[in-house]
Amino acid sequence: MDGGKVTQGRTAGLYVGAAVLRLAIFTLLPGLPDLLTGRVEISTPVTSFKRLQEGLFLYNHNVSPYDGGVYHQAPLFLPLFSLLPSFSNLPIFTYLLYIAVDLLSASALWKIADSGEAGSAALFTSPRRDKRWSGYVIAAVFLFNPFTLATCIGRSTSVFTTCAILHAIAKAVSGAPFGALVALSFATYLSLYPLLLLPPLALLCYDRQRPERATKSAAKFTSICASVVAGVLGVLFGMSYLITDSWEFLVSTYGIQLTLSDLTPNVGLWWYFFIEMFDSFRAFFLGVFWLHLSCYVGGLTLRIRRQPLVVLTLLLGIFAIFKPYPSISDTSLFLALVPLYRHVFPLMRYTFLAASVIAYASCLGPAFYYLWIYAGSGNANFFYAVTLVWNLGLSLLVCDLMFAVLRDEWEVERPEMAGKEIRQI
Repeated sequence: MDGGKVTQGRTAGLYVGAAVLRLAIFTLLPGLPDLLTGRVEISTPVTSFKRLQEGLFLYNHNVSPYDGGVYHQAPLFLPLFSLLPSFSNLPIFTYLLYIAVDLLSASALWKIADSGEAGSAALFTSPRRDKRWSGYVIAAVFLFNPFTLATCIGRSTSVFTTCAILHAIAKAVSGAPFGALVALSFATYLSLYPLLLLPPLALLCYDRQRPERATKSAAKFTSICASVVAGVLGVLFGMSYLITDSWEFLVSTYGIQLTLSDLTPNVGLWWYFFIEMFDSFRAFFLGVFWLHLSCYVGGLTLRIRRQPLVVLTLLLGIFAIFKPYPSISDTSLFLALVPLYRHVFPLMRYTFLAASVIAYASCLGPAFYYLWIYAGSGNANFFYAVTLVWNLGLSLLVCDLMFAVLRDEWEVERPEMAGKEIRQI
């Protein structure tokens, strides 16, 4: 009983501390949220709070929020935020909403950590599985990560996508496939790219089925999962149509990501490439870039079939690099899942290098953007060069984690090779 009370006290202390820190930043530094909202590293054309405010203004005045080509987010955000008091008069309610979403994300991450899925899946058990951090530590790392804090303070709507993805994984490891698929559908509705997570998530749900409701055929189970996601998305699209009274939102919300019609700078790789692209080649390279983004799904899902959670983690890291409009929110989500693999950290080779490169780019990115936009002493190459370094650091981390996981599997298959150096010839 005393142990339970101590655990509850630690949990409450963590959540209260994280909430108080965010609320203190919001209230004691009133200029910081607006400053961060305008940063291209935090806000993108499809997650910007300022663009949401513009769409909300049009919506409240009975004008289509998609007129003018500014608002590119999901229609269901509009009734949600219209229920809140005016942000200009009472911003505290909006702040509390973002704080609550962050805490819900941490709660889902805690459940994922305590499930032990990272070290002991249904088809694979790591001999190092006992070396892991508790859910408390992993939730704390997420809540106090500077990238997570900056995203919350900048009020990017990507926090809702992060929350939906984490809850989808948490439901999957808990043996609740329907809840997982509904959460993934909401994430897809908000940001489109989470749809690519369906294959590994379906396998995770399949592996974690409850015996009394188990479906033996993997193909049948996967088809059911796809049908559930399609059905939920159909309902969400229907609700969106009722809100906006047109299907215009499909082009404005998802078409912009497929066609990259807004070339606002961000931390990704697409915008500069397509600024320099001749129009005659644009359609071809859009197809190539999307094919490149999606081709990882099948390969990773098949190669690391025995550990679907690893596939989900690696894909989230890849999306943070190669999706059309990435931000530091995508990086914070990937970094939130990396500590789950504490047991393979000794097998990783470039952790310090990757962390140093990411920290280096985090410091120089804002400086180079200032030199380009405000000081006029640089050009787009300055900022794009730093984003290349940033994505190099993330690529190193993704590749290193994948190497460590595969090495862990390999040593289980060949115990005599444990601890021996590998050389590629």
